[in-house]
Amino acid sequence: MQKLQINATTHIYPIYIQAGIRHSLSDYIAKDYDKILVITDENVATLYLADIRCSLHHEQVYTITLPPGEHVKQLQTFYDIHTKALQFGLTRQSLIIALGGGVIGDLAGFVAATYMRGIDYIQMPTTILAHDSSVGGKVAINHEYGKNLIGQFYSPQAVIYDMETLQTLPLKEVRSGYAELLKEALIAEPTLYNSILSIKINNIVVEQLKMHVRNGIMIKANLVEKDEKEANERKYLNFGHTLGHALETTLGYGTLAHGEAVAIGILFAMFVSEKKLSAQLPTKDMYRWLLDNDYPIHLQELSSTSLVKQMKLDKKVVSNHVQMVLLQAIGEPILQKMDEAELEGLLEQFFKKINNV
Repeated sequence: MQKLQINATTHIYPIYIQAGIRHSLSDYIAKDYDKILVITDENVATLYLADIRCSLHHEQVYTITLPPGEHVKQLQTFYDIHTKALQFGLTRQSLIIALGGGVIGDLAGFVAATYMRGIDYIQMPTTILAHDSSVGGKVAINHEYGKNLIGQFYSPQAVIYDMETLQTLPLKEVRSGYAELLKEALIAEPTLYNSILSIKINNIVVEQLKMHVRNGIMIKANLVEKDEKEANERKYLNFGHTLGHALETTLGYGTLAHGEAVAIGILFAMFVSEKKLSAQLPTKDMYRWLLDNDYPIHLQELSSTSLVKQMKLDKKVVSNHVQMVLLQAIGEPILQKMDEAELEGLLEQFFKKINNV
């Protein structure tokens, strides 16, 4: 087993990484809770909910199973879960377990952060993408104006990552998760970047996948410990997300998987880095790798003005300027303020380039 630890401002919490750990879940729940609520989605429930129920040696375990997809990460679902939690009789001494990918982790974590002003929760990620979202305590739901605009910093009691669950992921989810791994590699670890570009996603070796995920978690954990509330270095983890989130909102949640949108955002951030900073980056290699691995990077014609307007609704806007994470080189991120006119021009150039290469 691999065990990491995050020193959050409120408490220290562990990250456990081990194949099959779901079968001994009770051994990793440190407190004596009066009730446990497991929140998951239909896809994950079919595969793993029975294992979780069997491994929880507790008299009062309740479950909520939601439809899969980004569309559930919204206010009505959030409210409905609170209603069910109250009907189940959850108290301040109860525990929520978020069993699933990033959508379930964000939503269940935000429920925990707000139910009776905050109760404990545990993240149990089941996707590659959730290696990133489950670590660091950012929990949220979406608003029609933008992604994750209603949320909180609220750290879990533990992150329990069963690597066996990654073996049942559909290819689209593997692609989505690898975009976040690429993000972490590009901002912090050139060796990881080179390793990822050497693989084909539809033919990945399990040990390579495990190594990539562990390295991604360590990069995320390191940045979270330095800057839990995103005042400085943690902002680098938004690399690729400025355009990525705008695309998700503009196209409609779920049209692109989160990581597919982020992959386009990463390409754009690399393109802007070359234009603004004269950075020498492997953008062509990155573009070719994304194409070879079937990322949907050729989009319908989109309004640059509308996308910039959407970017300006993002949480990272500073003094009415969009703040982008750019690269001076792989492993050397910086923050850069961008004005509307400049961004619109760069977006138009970027879309012409990727659609005509």
